[in-house]
Amino acid sequence: MSTATQVLAIVIAVMLVSVFVMESFLYRNPRLYPMFLTKPRDFDAVRLWTVNIGFYNLTTAIALVVGVLLARNDHVAQGQALVVFTAAQHTFMAVVLVVSQRKLWFNALLEGVPAAVLLILALN
Repeated sequence: MSTATQVLAIVIAVMLVSVFVMESFLYRNPRLYPMFLTKPRDFDAVRLWTVNIGFYNLTTAIALVVGVLLARNDHVAQGQALVVFTAAQHTFMAVVLVVSQRKLWFNALLEGVPAAVLLILALN
């Protein structure tokens, strides 16, 4: 696995940890309403969704870091498999996001473009 692939995987992992914090703990912050399309009256209804998706992003970040660590410690095939799967998953989920809620097209780009680039790098 190339150095560029590893660096991008770690950058995406950091992004995902940031999103985890926003989704799981800061989703009531008024500055995040446009990002999540939430309103104060919806907080109780969306709490389960935001917290679960937040932790999904955290575990995905962990998978990317573990993939890089495996690749750097003579388990290249296993590490690459984790990185490729995670990149493919987020590329697919970005498409699902924009199809299910067109207003979140920018979020889908932020999720999908880096993941697609990582997928291409990891497969070459």
